[in-house]
This record gives sequence, structure tokens and C-alpha cells, in this order.
Amino acid sequence: MKYLFLSFLFIPGLVQAQRWHVNVTGGLSNYSGDLQGKPYTFDQSFLAFGAGAQYDITRNFSATSNISIMKVGATDRYNNPDLVFRNLSFQTNIIEWNLLGEYTFMDITQKNFSPFVFAGVAIFHFDPYAFDTLGHKVYLKPLSTEGEGLPQYPGQKPYNLTQFAIPYGGGIKFRVSENVVLAYEVGFRKLFTDYLDDVSTFYVDKTILQNAKGGQAVELAYRAGELKGGNTTYPVSGTKRGSSKYKDVYYYTGIRVSVALTSKHNGYYGRGRTDCPRNVQ
Repeated sequence: MKYLFLSFLFIPGLVQAQRWHVNVTGGLSNYSGDLQGKPYTFDQSFLAFGAGAQYDITRNFSATSNISIMKVGATDRYNNPDLVFRNLSFQTNIIEWNLLGEYTFMDITQKNFSPFVFAGVAIFHFDPYAFDTLGHKVYLKPLSTEGEGLPQYPGQKPYNLTQFAIPYGGGIKFRVSENVVLAYEVGFRKLFTDYLDDVSTFYVDKTILQNAKGGQAVELAYRAGELKGGNTTYPVSGTKRGSSKYKDVYYYTGIRVSVALTSKHNGYYGRGRTDCPRNVQ
């Protein structure tokens, strides 16, 4: 009787263990903003990687948490033809932690494939940089290229390099074995900043910028003069440099491998699961 009682104590823990998965993701990352006008493209993509854990709350709904490392960037050279003259460019590495709810439309333990969707919250860190004419890597935020933090432009507040985002997306899952599921997914990040690329509003006064941040800030705020036949005259203060109407977005496209932390014989994920019959005679 004592052993029967102890077995009942351990059953909840075993069932919970059967619901855990380890996820690994690899793919391509990109962004949409002032230097990349297309809402979704593989042009100028970079590699993205992620890893995390998944817990199945029900057979259709899961909670996942992941850490992702990716890179995005773009240059006006491949931008809208009307914006090539700016000759701006940027890159940034992104580190993200997220917490997501994921809904799979069909029971993937019993089906070979199923579409799914997800959404949640995320915290990410970025730090945009560009390369000067000598090929040196220069971080852009300290240069205040649009007057951020300068007393002459009180409306231009410095942007934070660590911020919240809203992840959302979806894809399709394929079961390849009792414990392994592959998923093709596309995930977008709604941001609350327009400075992922360090471009958002207008040019500030050249003299004010140079006195406050030095000649390098002026050189990287307006780079048309580096182009053959480009206009070397720095724009007057207030001239449009970017558009703050829409916030920046970054996204990825990739393959996720999900491995259940359980034996194929335990019945929870296997096709021959040991659920009790619905009707017992």
C-alpha cells in the first residue's frame, strides 16, 4: 500500500516531464525600415540562431522561451532609387529573449503536420554601427547623428539600446519521429523604436553637430559626398533624413528542431499513447 501511494506521488512529475521539449532554430534574419523599404525580403539577410525550451500546456497550446542571436543591416545602395543618394548604411547584432504562447491547430502527436501561430513578449539589445571610408567600425548612437540628446534639439531624445518588442508569426510543423518535430517558421518583431538603423527624422545643423560630437558624426550623418558625382553640400537643418511614421521591424525565417524530453514508449507523444479508453464497459 505504501508503494502504491508513493507511485501516485511521482505520476504528476513524470507527466510534466513528458511535456518538455528542447528547441534549436537556425535561419536568416532581416529588417524593414528607412534603409530597407520592403516589408519582407531575403535581400541583405544575415544568419540567425536560437535555442530554448517548450512546455506543452495542452496538446495544442504550448509556452516557449528562447534566446536568439541574429544580425540585421542594410545600405542605401540597394534601397529605393530615390534614396540611394543618401548613401547611408548600418548593421547591428541583436540578442533577444522571448516568452511566447504557441497554438498548433492540429494534434501533432497524431498528425504528420499542422500549421501553427505564436505571439508573446520579448526583450532585445541592439547597437547600430557603420563603417567609415577607411573601413573602421563606428558605433552610431554616441554620434547623435540626428541630434539625440543635444540641448539644441530637446525633442530628439536618446534611444535606449535595450527595449521591449512584440513577437508574432507562424509556420507549419512536420513530425519526423516520435520525439522530433521540424517546423518552418517566420517570426516578426513589432518594435517601439525607429532607431534600429539610427535613421528616423531629419538632418540637424552641421556646425552644432560638429561642435558637439566631432567631424566623424557629420561624416556619417550625411554620406552623399562619398558617391561619384554625389552632392557634397551638407543638408540644411530640418531636411528630411528618414521617416518616423512607421517603427522599424526585424524578422527571421528559419527551421526549428524540437526534441521531446521523453521516451517514445511512454505514450504521451507517441502514436501508441496509453490514454485511457473513453468508454469502459
